Amino acid sequence: MNDQSGGPDADGIEQGKRLVRSGGDRGLSLAERLSQTLDRLTWRTPIHSFRLKGRYPLKLIAVPDDPLFGDAARGQALLEGEITWRGDVRAIPAVDFRNLDVTPGFADYIQSFAWLRDLSSVATRAKGAPIAEGLMARWLSAHAEKVSGTAWRPDIWGWRILFWTTHAPLILSSTDLVYRSKVLNTLARGARHLERGADKTPPGPKRIAAWCGLIAAGLLIPGGDPRRLAGEAGLARALGTALFEDGGAVNRAPDALLEIATLLAMLRECYAARRMELPDAAEAALARLIPALLGVCHADRALASWQGGGPIPAERVAQVIEATGVRARPLKQAREWGYQRLTGGSAVLIMDAAPPPIARVVEGGCASTLAFELSDGAARLIVNCGGGRAASSRLPRELVDGLRTTAAHSTLTLEDSNSTATLADGSLGKGVAEVELSRQESDGAGRIEASHDGYVRRFGFLHRRQLVLTSDGRELRGEDSLLPKGRRRRAGSTPFAIRFHLGRGVEASPTADGLAAVLRVPGGALWQFRVRGDALAIEESLWIDAEGRPVATQQLVITGSADAGGASVSWALKRAR
Repeated sequence: MNDQSGGPDADGIEQGKRLVRSGGDRGLSLAERLSQTLDRLTWRTPIHSFRLKGRYPLKLIAVPDDPLFGDAARGQALLEGEITWRGDVRAIPAVDFRNLDVTPGFADYIQSFAWLRDLSSVATRAKGAPIAEGLMARWLSAHAEKVSGTAWRPDIWGWRILFWTTHAPLILSSTDLVYRSKVLNTLARGARHLERGADKTPPGPKRIAAWCGLIAAGLLIPGGDPRRLAGEAGLARALGTALFEDGGAVNRAPDALLEIATLLAMLRECYAARRMELPDAAEAALARLIPALLGVCHADRALASWQGGGPIPAERVAQVIEATGVRARPLKQAREWGYQRLTGGSAVLIMDAAPPPIARVVEGGCASTLAFELSDGAARLIVNCGGGRAASSRLPRELVDGLRTTAAHSTLTLEDSNSTATLADGSLGKGVAEVELSRQESDGAGRIEASHDGYVRRFGFLHRRQLVLTSDGRELRGEDSLLPKGRRRRAGSTPFAIRFHLGRGVEASPTADGLAAVLRVPGGALWQFRVRGDALAIEESLWIDAEGRPVATQQLVITGSADAGGASVSWALKRAR
């Protein structure tokens, strides 16, 4: 994404600033896809197997601490003989590592050994080690010698090395010397695999995970200084391609920032175990990304739902931030990250005011340009449905795909179409290329005005949205306009809908004139929504919670039509008590 206006203020938005989708709607080229496929095929060759040979460690130099707590419910399930993930349950004896019949997210959870954190959070070493070593022995039998599939994906190996070393007491308590040797030998083989595959991993959190795992191996396996130095250089490159200068993730997904922060926090503990400091590049990345992460958190510090992520709870976000050691304020005016933040009283508004991420870096991207979320204290008033990537595996594919659409976000849709095309492979196609943005703040209110061109080519209209939040946080005034632009003109009128998805537990009741609704918010607050002139309806909606489960909610829908001259709708949301 390119800033076309420049300017000296690192946390400011200039009048008329234009944000451009640099890199466009093209995903990986055929040559790049072929290169990735050939690279994976080489894993199975005798040459690659030969490259994985080398000196095997007899022990780890140190065992780092895990800076985060695990999920107690999942940990308790492990003690009871089950592995659970977002509603899916597998009995431990039934887990077949050679043929894992589970969803991709569940497979990553099992194969990365992230469950070791959950187990260690509820079990003593004496209780947890038999479970961990039993699963480890079965994994080694299936994958220690055979390089293939998810089990040897570089990002999974990166996480696995971090979890194996951090929770070494759970997997290396056995007195069986053959078993212990196999664990350490496989750890070394995984590190050699990363030396050849980390930089070929997709950019973003996955590539960062691969390099973090390689550095951890360099720190904790004897004789690893050359590996560590190479890993530090690779990590610096990976962070440079994954993060904008303002600290936001290039894929524009808040949960990606949280994942990167988690990786760097775990890596910090690996350095601390050797009484060394985290590299400057990683420290600088954390200093930039934590304000960006806080900027997409509501007043309760839980994440807002953007780009397929769910509303990750405040406790989890706070844990990760605490582990990074960074203290910062939320970024309000992101240049490239693109999320604008207004605050007033107990209200927090977060707006997507930038083009969507480019196709080659996005996974499960959403057509959410100019959507917003609004919270009042601990209650979320206006939300996006969210959770396309975080949704439970039990949800129908059609519903998960629907969560990526413009209609699943609190913004305007024209003729029931997306502002940017959502493609079946999880990427985004043609649509919004430019967003023009201006922002003003005074003692009385904060104002954001932004427009996007996602409907210009198809319908000949620019969508402009203006939001004004008063300084006491008790009133939000908005205006959505369709402005004629471009050569294309349709005969007759074009229908539009402006959707406001309501937060969990918010109850809407229509007024007698049909132009307003009273919103009863959990906690007792009362808000009134009013529209000027156009039809207002209350319809069913849904929201994906922190566990990936759908929650029945409501939405306010303003409908109308735009003739060749365009249309404009004014609305207001005001707190009554």
